[in-house]
Amino acid sequence: MWTHAVGFAALPHVGGYFGWMFTRKSVPTWYETLNRPSWRPPNKVFPVVWTTLYTGMGYGSYLVWKELGGFTEDAVVPLGLYGAQLALNWAWTPIFFGAHKIKWAFYELLVLYGTVGATMFSWYRVNKTATLLMVPYLMWLTLAATLNYRIWRDNPDKKED
Repeated sequence: MWTHAVGFAALPHVGGYFGWMFTRKSVPTWYETLNRPSWRPPNKVFPVVWTTLYTGMGYGSYLVWKELGGFTEDAVVPLGLYGAQLALNWAWTPIFFGAHKIKWAFYELLVLYGTVGATMFSWYRVNKTATLLMVPYLMWLTLAATLNYRIWRDNPDKKED
C-alpha cells in the first residue's frame, strides 16, 4: 500500500512541474517588472513551500481514498472536489505567469479558495488528519490571494479588461 501513498503524494507535483516551466521563464522577464508589496515572500521560498503543500495535500487525498475503500461511490464528492481544486491550482500559474492575466488569476484563485474549503469540509467527516493536512495550503492560498490582489491593484498599467 505504500506505493499508493507515494503515488497520491506525488500526483500534485505533476502540475507543479508544468507550472514551474511557466514561472521560470516569466519571473525574470515579466514578474520582476511588476510592483510587488514589500512583504511578499522571497522567490526562493515558493518552490519549498509548494513542494511541502503538494506532498501534504496529496497524502491527505490518499488517506481519504484509503478510508473510503478506493474509488467508490462514497469517494465521488470528496475526491472529485479534491481533483477540481487540484486542476484549479494547476491552472492559476499559466493564467498569471503565462498569460499575464493578473485580474483573472485573482478571480480564479478565489474559486480555488472556495473549492479547497469545500474539499476540506467533505474530508472532515472521512479523515480529520487529511483535513488538517490541507490547513497550511489554505493559509498559503490566503497569502497568495492577498499578494495576487495587491499586484493587480498596484500595477494599473498591467490591468486587463
